[in-house]
Amino acid sequence: MDLPPVKTHIYEKRSVIKTTMDEMLAFHSSPKALPKLTPPPLFVQINSEWIKSLTEGDLKFTLWFAIIPIRWHARHEAGPIPTSFADLMVAGPMGYWRHEHIFETVEGGIALTDRVTLGHKSGIQGIFTRLMFDGIPLRFLFFYRHMQTKRALNKK
Repeated sequence: MDLPPVKTHIYEKRSVIKTTMDEMLAFHSSPKALPKLTPPPLFVQINSEWIKSLTEGDLKFTLWFAIIPIRWHARHEAGPIPTSFADLMVAGPMGYWRHEHIFETVEGGIALTDRVTLGHKSGIQGIFTRLMFDGIPLRFLFFYRHMQTKRALNKK
């Protein structure tokens, strides 16, 4: 992994979901996953997608916050363990963003860990990204994502 060009910190969220590894991987492989995992008031628009697998591909999308477009280009790559993948922001609002999706078999299902290494640009853009993609909004984003993943995959 290349060193980020800005000072970074790590945010992590972990949940155990009553599902199988195959179902977890299939859910995250679906083109419908990103829109399902994007909380209101954001809306995601896929602009171009070349995804060969969870660990290889490129995705360009726009996050709409009301009428404000936030363009993002992410590259899918291997994560830290065989049952994981990461998306690295190639271009977008952040100074640095690498999101690892880590899936581990545990008692009771699959542990889903989202680990985000993030850093902000300087100036007005950095102020904006701190307000939109860090702190409470970041916690809400991953609370929502885990809730939606549980809703989609939890076994009764």
